[in-house]
Amino acid sequence: MRKPAPPRDIPPPLELECLKALWRLGEGNVKDVQRVLCENRQLAYTTVMTILDRLARKGAAGRRKQGRAFLYTAILSRDYLRRAALKELLNSYFDGSEQDLRTYLTSGETADAPEPEEVFETRLDTALL
Repeated sequence: MRKPAPPRDIPPPLELECLKALWRLGEGNVKDVQRVLCENRQLAYTTVMTILDRLARKGAAGRRKQGRAFLYTAILSRDYLRRAALKELLNSYFDGSEQDLRTYLTSGETADAPEPEEVFETRLDTALL
């Protein structure tokens, strides 16, 4: 049986989109967040409500009751998530070395290995022979 992955500091894409909407709004109900999200993609009201509820349960968003609706605010800051994403990138691809990342970004070189398209074309050419 496979062990579940450890929890990540970085939210999944849809949760991140909801947080971005909350950062933009400051505070909003489900309909407000849905309106912001629908500028780029269509999402059902219930989907947005589920994601906001999940963010509140995780402590990434706060909510307070106003009348019959909840108003949500982002608790996690944009800066906190940027740092968490950068830390994950460093640990995953640069063995935690900020210097290796700087070198990679400033070297102008993309990689030692061939691009995926080159590998695919070589394999396809070999298979056809």
